[in-house]
Amino acid sequence: MEKLSPTARRDLFGSKINRDHWAVLVYGVPWLSIILASMVPMLPVIAPAPVVPPLAFMFLLAWRLLRPGVLPLWAGFPLGLCDDLLSGQPLGSSILLFSLTLIALDLFELRFPWRGFWQDWIVAAVLITLFLLLSAVFSAAKLDLLHFWLLAPQLLLSVVLFPIIVGAVAMLDRLRLLRVKRIN
Repeated sequence: MEKLSPTARRDLFGSKINRDHWAVLVYGVPWLSIILASMVPMLPVIAPAPVVPPLAFMFLLAWRLLRPGVLPLWAGFPLGLCDDLLSGQPLGSSILLFSLTLIALDLFELRFPWRGFWQDWIVAAVLITLFLLLSAVFSAAKLDLLHFWLLAPQLLLSVVLFPIIVGAVAMLDRLRLLRVKRIN
């Protein structure tokens, strides 16, 4: 093996033989990425209509579709609570929607264990659409047909941006699985 590639058993941290995954990275990166995405609505973006996609929800979807076993089923409650507190939505709306999404994705995973990119994208588009519509309903604003049409740019941007979010989650997953801990 060493004759084929002298660096086959080495990485940035040295030998890979006595290295293991660090538990803080393995369990913390998915949670931290979703919490940081919840802080995006706090950025000073001034727009006459909603255009910022629900990034925390999209990161939750991407983690759950890319790595089904990373987030437990009960993760919808604390992540939804954090999103409610940081995004300005009424308390409980993201808790309910994140939890229902994780349950729906768990049932979807049982029904279709082998899926492709296009199926994941369609499922994400449907769930993002439902999330945006139900978030608008839960916001207690006066809603008519015109207000729902104002959500169209946000919905379109969210659906188009989802593969980029999946790519970012894949890079974070590689970071999560780095072998940095030395085994003695």
